[in-house]
Amino acid sequence: MPYTDFENNADTTMNGGEETRPMAFGELGVPGPIVRELARDDKKTAFPIQADTLPDSLSGRDILGRGRTGSGKTLAFSIPLVARLGEYDSLGELAMEEFRREIKRRKQEKLEERRADDFLPHPRGLVLAPTRELANQINDVIAPLAHVYGISTTTVYGGVNQNRQVRDLRQGADIVVACPGRLEDLLRQKHLTLSSVEVVVIDEADEMADMGFLPPVKRLLEQVRPDAQHMLFSATLDHGVDTVVEEFLKDPKVHSVDEANAEPDLMTHHVFETTRADKHELVRTLASGVGQRILFTRTKFQTKKLAKNLTQNGIPAAELHGNLNQNQRDRNLDAFESGDVHVMVATDVAARGIDVSGVELVVQVEPPEDPKAFLHRSGRTARAGRAGDVVTIVLPEQRRQTRRMLREAGITVKPVEVTHESPEVLELVGERAPIVNDWNLDKSQPVGGKRRGGKPETPRLSKEEREARARQLEQERNARKKDRRRRRAAERLEAAEQAKRDMERQARSEQSSKPRKPNRAERRAGLSDREAERRDYLFEHPEERRHSGGNRRKDYRQEAGKRGDWRNDTRRGADARSRRRDDDRAGSNGGKRIHRRNENRIIVDERGEAAKRHERRMQAKYGNAEGSQQRHTKHFGKQSKTRRAPFRMQGTRSGRR
Repeated sequence: MPYTDFENNADTTMNGGEETRPMAFGELGVPGPIVRELARDDKKTAFPIQADTLPDSLSGRDILGRGRTGSGKTLAFSIPLVARLGEYDSLGELAMEEFRREIKRRKQEKLEERRADDFLPHPRGLVLAPTRELANQINDVIAPLAHVYGISTTTVYGGVNQNRQVRDLRQGADIVVACPGRLEDLLRQKHLTLSSVEVVVIDEADEMADMGFLPPVKRLLEQVRPDAQHMLFSATLDHGVDTVVEEFLKDPKVHSVDEANAEPDLMTHHVFETTRADKHELVRTLASGVGQRILFTRTKFQTKKLAKNLTQNGIPAAELHGNLNQNQRDRNLDAFESGDVHVMVATDVAARGIDVSGVELVVQVEPPEDPKAFLHRSGRTARAGRAGDVVTIVLPEQRRQTRRMLREAGITVKPVEVTHESPEVLELVGERAPIVNDWNLDKSQPVGGKRRGGKPETPRLSKEEREARARQLEQERNARKKDRRRRRAAERLEAAEQAKRDMERQARSEQSSKPRKPNRAERRAGLSDREAERRDYLFEHPEERRHSGGNRRKDYRQEAGKRGDWRNDTRRGADARSRRRDDDRAGSNGGKRIHRRNENRIIVDERGEAAKRHERRMQAKYGNAEGSQQRHTKHFGKQSKTRRAPFRMQGTRSGRR
């Protein structure tokens, strides 16, 4: 059935507006080992979305869940994911001892499986997330629960070297928390297969749709076994999320705990209208409190500039945006989560994975462009039942746009005109933090600190161990270089051979399509031009010219008579007839009369028959006696044609020199 909205499904459960008794995790069917692990972290009762979804998800049913940000969705799908892959429970001390032996036996089986030569990593659980930060946050929640069952986890995302991710997969990671792009890359490189996935989770599906990740998500889900359990969590079903639900979820149970645009009861909104001149001082004042706060900007440049300005004014601030590499992002986020830094300046996309429950204040330095971004920004505070404030700073030219955006987001708040010294601002800031001069992130978070996912870094090595490790890395690097050179040489050789084959193939095709030039015998046999043969015959038999000329004059007179200009053509009068008589007389002597101004010369062709034949062939073939190329010579710096004189002057008649 088409899922146009969550409320259209009759199987929907709405608990957001009801006062219900908090339920313990054990009452919801959560296995004992997971209950004990949650209790160690002081998590004993379930949030509404957890209490609503756990009975169905633990039974293996497909889930379509919705809950506002910070409502506990991550734990809602992490518990059934680990429980269904673990499939072992224990109660009491005796059962706990048996449970430990079973976990040890499973680890040994997995180790023997990885030692096989044809081993291909095949994780059993898959979680898809839109951003790297969110993937790390999800992994931080799943890893402690999975460790109880001896299940290993890893994160897969772009922006970092893939060697660590491939190594974790080769070591038998059972649960993969991944971003779609890098996961597809590893699948194309055949570093793993998804054919063994039993439980798949799509978190923040609407965000993945907005970021254009739905096509790769569909391609990944097509590689998962058909009987796998699917759990999809999304705020809305727009931008193609509904097609994913219809295609891959089988009779899903829909759980909607809160409206998509609902705001937590403990979240308070403030809209501060100020001037451009006082805005920077207002932002510094709001950032000067002792509690943790996040300042949102629109661009990466604004984020970097604001963090630097706050630090220079004695307010340590970390930055989080897309221009940072993954190590820098993890380092800054760790500093903020641990409390070494109280201020985080972030962009919208980079901050979607921030899950810090102690954020007291969110300051929107620049109003967002759409209501969805506004709700995501606001959702960084008032999480896990704690109170929080959201401040939106508005300039005069931004009033109309901000008012429309708040109305679409369902936020009702009255704007207040303030300065950095207004009572409303000072009351919101509360206690001021001490000024810290010359602060540097290296002092609080040294390079090489805690790894994401809660795993400690490798302990410091001795000098001998470092030297041995350096020699080993150098040998491996040299081996890779040699292998790379051999591979590139083979590729160049193959490319050269392929280019040669392509050129030969192209030459053959051009030769077959190009008309063939006739050879000498064919050119001789091809002299069948009747007009050229007639001219050659009359030139060699001058006695025939009179008769032929008479016919030509007769034909000309007939044609001219038709036109009516024979008698009136003065240019073809007596002079023309006189020249024809002279030509006839010259022709009778075997010569050729050539007329020049005030001069009559009789030119006789004394060349041999071979030269005459050659001239006739050139005339028939090229239209001139010179052939296809004309010779040139330099004469006084200019190009001039070389003139040939094939005729010899025999004498002159009635002409002047």
